[in-house]
Amino acid sequence: MKRVHLLMFALMLAVLICLGQPARAQADKAAPKAQAEEPKPAARNLAILIFDGVQIIDYTGPFETFGHVYSADGPAFNIYTVSEKTSPITTAMGMSVNPKYSFENAPSPDILLVPGGGVDGQLESPTVIKWVQETAGKAELVMSVCNGAFILARAGLLDGLEATTTANLIPLFRQAAPRTRVVDDRRFVDNGKFITTAGLSSGIDGALHVIERLYGKGTAQMAALGMEYNWDPESKYARAALADKYMQFNYEVKVSKGGWRPLSREGGRDEWENKWSVTTDASAAEIMESVNSAIAGNKSYNKSTIKWTRVEAVANRNNLQSQWRFTDEKGATWNGLARVEPVSGERNRYLLSVRITRGDANAGLPAK
Repeated sequence: MKRVHLLMFALMLAVLICLGQPARAQADKAAPKAQAEEPKPAARNLAILIFDGVQIIDYTGPFETFGHVYSADGPAFNIYTVSEKTSPITTAMGMSVNPKYSFENAPSPDILLVPGGGVDGQLESPTVIKWVQETAGKAELVMSVCNGAFILARAGLLDGLEATTTANLIPLFRQAAPRTRVVDDRRFVDNGKFITTAGLSSGIDGALHVIERLYGKGTAQMAALGMEYNWDPESKYARAALADKYMQFNYEVKVSKGGWRPLSREGGRDEWENKWSVTTDASAAEIMESVNSAIAGNKSYNKSTIKWTRVEAVANRNNLQSQWRFTDEKGATWNGLARVEPVSGERNRYLLSVRITRGDANAGLPAK
């Protein structure tokens, strides 16, 4: 009897198993096969070197710009600040900033950004220069802003390359980086791996250029629009190329308190005019004499090597205007005119203007 029961139990179990096979097969057929997910592209690591005296816009401008770039999976860049130590640093103009990483624990970046500002301490620090050299060697791209180019040059990274920096440091950069071809007519210079930008806001244009290189023009345009920034990738603007670089004189006019007020500074690459309102006890002729002395003595605060020559046959101290001529570093002739005019109805107040024009020997000069 026990054997019969066991046999019946075995038959029932077999029937249940057979009945379950089609249902399970149908369920397996209906269930979609799980597809292997493709790995998401990782955001590029972007390290920004910061230090005591760093110029605020040099690093925050690019930080903001790169931060406006997104892919379908989120931010395209993992942006972080790096300093020699993680203790707070104080920027130019007094902002206190906490670096996210130190040299010891910073992730290896795909892009290294070196801003400018008070860079003297960085240039004299073997630790900083070594870190820049080693980090740049592993990076996909390296970009400097303003006089951050001096740091790259000190690290030997710009030898044999073209580079630029902030406008008023172009002459000094040529001395500091003799193996670099320093240019003054571009907002940024792209050598492939190494990109240098001119001063301050130029870092924004450099960052947008990098974005265009990596992700396309449309993505760069979206970033610029997101920032409400009027980006013109074809712009020829370069501060260092403007003509006023030839007329940065210390005029040493003795004025009343608050008596030297700029009225306008206008021009381009081929002409420029500065105008000031001058309040002084000196006469118009004495003002003119101070101006002429500064120009003839090349008393410039940018240490220009361009020397102006007075063109009048006889210099008249009482004359309230003077004409000048000079040749620039590329051999072009320029003409200058300095003039003092009393302001009608206002005692001891004068209008001083200095104007230069590139071109024909008589261009920009008044008719005799």
